Amino acid sequence: MQKLAEVCIRRPVFASMLVLSLVVVGGASFFQLNVDRFPAVDLPTIRVTTRLPGASPAEVESQISQPIEESLNTIEGIRELQSLSGSGVSFITVTFELSRAMEGAAQDVRDRVGAVLRELPRDADPPIVTKSDNDLSPVLSIALSGERSLRELTEIADKVVKVQLERSSGVGEVELIGGLERAINVWVDADRLAAYHLPITAVRDAVARQNTDIAGGNVTGPLREQSLRTLGRLTDARAFQDLVVATRNGTPVRVRDIGGAEDGTKEQSSLARLNGVPSVSLDVRRQSGANTVAVIEALKTKIRSVQAQLPADVRLEIIRDQSRYIYEALHEIERHLLLGSILACLVVLLFMRNWRATLIAAVAIPTSVIATFAVMKALGFTLNSVTMLALVLMVGIVIDDAIVVLENIFRFIEEKGMAPFTAARAATAEIGLAVMATTFSLVVIFVPVSFMSSISGRFLYQFGITAAAAVLVSLLVSFTLTPMMSARLLRPQGGAGAEPSSRGGLYRRIERVYQQLLAHALNHRGWVALASLGIILCSLPLYAAVRQEYVPANPDEGEFDVYLTAPEGTSLAAMSRVAETVESDLRSIPGVRLVL
Repeated sequence: MQKLAEVCIRRPVFASMLVLSLVVVGGASFFQLNVDRFPAVDLPTIRVTTRLPGASPAEVESQISQPIEESLNTIEGIRELQSLSGSGVSFITVTFELSRAMEGAAQDVRDRVGAVLRELPRDADPPIVTKSDNDLSPVLSIALSGERSLRELTEIADKVVKVQLERSSGVGEVELIGGLERAINVWVDADRLAAYHLPITAVRDAVARQNTDIAGGNVTGPLREQSLRTLGRLTDARAFQDLVVATRNGTPVRVRDIGGAEDGTKEQSSLARLNGVPSVSLDVRRQSGANTVAVIEALKTKIRSVQAQLPADVRLEIIRDQSRYIYEALHEIERHLLLGSILACLVVLLFMRNWRATLIAAVAIPTSVIATFAVMKALGFTLNSVTMLALVLMVGIVIDDAIVVLENIFRFIEEKGMAPFTAARAATAEIGLAVMATTFSLVVIFVPVSFMSSISGRFLYQFGITAAAAVLVSLLVSFTLTPMMSARLLRPQGGAGAEPSSRGGLYRRIERVYQQLLAHALNHRGWVALASLGIILCSLPLYAAVRQEYVPANPDEGEFDVYLTAPEGTSLAAMSRVAETVESDLRSIPGVRLVL
């Protein structure tokens, strides 16, 4: 480092280009970084969801949960295996050791689940395997409402809004909640069915067999080959009325003979209301790794174009928008980053009383911070609350190396009367080892944070690496740009041994008080040691008294959720009446804008 400092003092263009190259690459990387609320973290949890419509919890447990559990239990690295069996649905949660690679673990789970499929009931839906990921939370929630029937709103949401939102850049999934989907319902009279000596499964099989489009093969001619299609899909309820279920005594038994068909809706399993008005809610999830802010901005543009295509009485309203929190959080962090930089420079000016020295030290802050963006881009980091917090904390640290080198050069010029060039070389050489020791001690503090063997370590991985990168860049700046600028900008204020004009008065008195305190402490080493031990012992009960939690309390984001739990078996209609009562109470609270 001493050789590098000497070269930079003699070659200012080399020093400037060396640091500017890092700044330029970092500046370009800043505009390419994805923006997110939190860093992407692979949590060691995988969930298997299987549905068996109409089954009781006991049936779900014996026919679905137990076979899947027995198959999954042989996978390597499982720390905990839990299952929850409810009416028509099974949830199995597999928690792995942190040392297990989640991509491989997820593939193992899929393989085991695939192997047990033949043991599951025929009516069960295929199991869905999902990894726990913070990317799965909706980035945007939209409500579609209007003075129309819920079925019509659902058709608009499903056929128009959802289709167009799914085409937006970075969108992975759009989920409809509270809709009422169209369905052809076949109603069967049990007495008529018994009169024809037919089981209900005959009706089901007939509908499945005759209401379908199947491949018809190929017709090959001398010059051309054509594909055939068998168009068997029924499109309206009248066609279902004529569907043949069976033949009795040479006479076909049709659906209208044993019941009827109607153009209706599926059984409703969820409800959504916006300010008391029935609506359809759409939750939009982004693709894994996509830029959250870019996805949301593209969605907002798409929503404006979709709104123009909808009837005048149907409106789309954004209910929950993650970009709002991201913008507000990043704005606050950027503001504190700027204020911290200014205050750090003012502190340097206050103590050194020299604007040239302040300028030299201040250069270390933007160069170190901006160059760090290049490291973040290379490692695939994002601009999130964790990485920005690291940069804010580093503002006061990245300037330290430059201040130490600058202060020593300043001292050589003022107290030893050296020429600036000579002082820059000698002072940097004298303090170089101490600066390197200080910097690397910070690096060995921050880097291990990134490799903690816990969930916290995964969240803080980007924090530790970002902080360490900023500190290392500041070390480079302190040995290149700082001595080069000091040799050319600093001016001697007096001869050797002269009282430095910028250090007189108050600072001499502070120095004398400090020397007296230091001498007193050295003369009473036992008492100082006992006082230190007493402070350490006092910290133990204080630590136990401090409330502990995994993450800080959520900031006020201007919204809150209310969860209602009813006794098992409560119908949707009964739950809706309870929710209506709570909704009306919430809407009566002053300041409440939306209740979904």
